[in-house]
Amino acid sequence: MKTVAIVQARMGSSRLPGKVLANLCGQPMLAVLLHRLSLAIGLDEIVVATTNAQTDNVLVDWLISNNVAFFRGSESDVLERFWSCAKKYKAELVVRITADDPLKDPKIVTKAIDEFKSRINVDYVSNTIHPTYPEGLDVEVFSFSALDLAYRESRLISEREHVTPYIWKNPDKFGLYCFKMKPDLSHWRWTVDKPEDLIFIKKVLALLNNNIDVGYEEIIDLIQRNPELARINSNTVRNEGYLNTISKENKK
Repeated sequence: MKTVAIVQARMGSSRLPGKVLANLCGQPMLAVLLHRLSLAIGLDEIVVATTNAQTDNVLVDWLISNNVAFFRGSESDVLERFWSCAKKYKAELVVRITADDPLKDPKIVTKAIDEFKSRINVDYVSNTIHPTYPEGLDVEVFSFSALDLAYRESRLISEREHVTPYIWKNPDKFGLYCFKMKPDLSHWRWTVDKPEDLIFIKKVLALLNNNIDVGYEEIIDLIQRNPELARINSNTVRNEGYLNTISKENKK
């Protein structure tokens, strides 16, 4: 199965504009993520899926200058963007990655791919249905056929904007599997959506000698020894963006 990691990225974040190219250890945050992702085993290709908006022209310029494969599509219908990108690059298996997670760990990405390939009658594997990993280590792996069905049948804004809800909300239509870790650290936040998130990431890496290859276990150990680090950005609810979209749908 051709396995393609699709990294959704855009410059137009409302809370932290331009975050994907924010400086992290002397290079753009996206470069750190792409480097870590390149160490995962089982990926045939890595593609950045960005938007057709003019604000993303600067991102595309960076991708071109760094020889990174990319696709441009809808800004609001991210599901359509993923589907079109996967189709263009002939993906049979899609690994969904969000560009605001610079500490995404290649070992976890590898595990997600291996879990999918080793199981029978599975269409979707992730560590997010019942989260136990820190937010920012999320990985979703799903077949193109599952993505195609979601693309054709999804109607809600939350399903189009967040790509996979139609899949994991319909266990009668898709074979689902969620892998977990112990202890449950789902209350920790390693994603970048607000200024304090970027402060957290920079402090963590600074304490680890700006080693962008550091494993998630070492980061966990660091935070357990320095619990004040986790408090830097602890005031945000997990999956805040998705929950906000659901709230708006419920008010209609």
